Amino acid sequence: MEAARLIEATRRALAQARTVRDVVVEAWQAQALAEAVGSHLAVHGPFEARAAARGLGEAGGRASGALGRAALCAGGLRAAQLTEVRDPWAVLTGLGELLGEVGIALVGVACACEEDAVYWQCIEGIDAADETADRIGGLLRRLALRERGGAA
Repeated sequence: MEAARLIEATRRALAQARTVRDVVVEAWQAQALAEAVGSHLAVHGPFEARAAARGLGEAGGRASGALGRAALCAGGLRAAQLTEVRDPWAVLTGLGELLGEVGIALVGVACACEEDAVYWQCIEGIDAADETADRIGGLLRRLALRERGGAA
């Protein structure tokens, strides 16, 4: 499945999430998607951006490693369906926006929760979304440099 469709499916699922568990699962789904997109671009993307794409995949992987049983119980990882990234710029931009939405949703959950474990899981998710979004920004800068012919 094309990355843009997976991003949109995750965005819809996050918007429809009604429980703390659902929000947390969608946060980790987004991180797993970042890992998959980064890994895909590290192999198939423009040569100049491959190292930055590898960094995105690693950041998403560190964060989604905590996904564990939550996503598996919710039907598996959407990111496993990734087959192509047609427009890297649009996909990365959409993924960055999704991670922003994830951060906002997790802040809402963290502020409303009464369990310490859930609170800290949300904080961890916010930090992960922020780090992954930073990696996306770096990758977008590399792509922009490539489009301008490598000029700084």
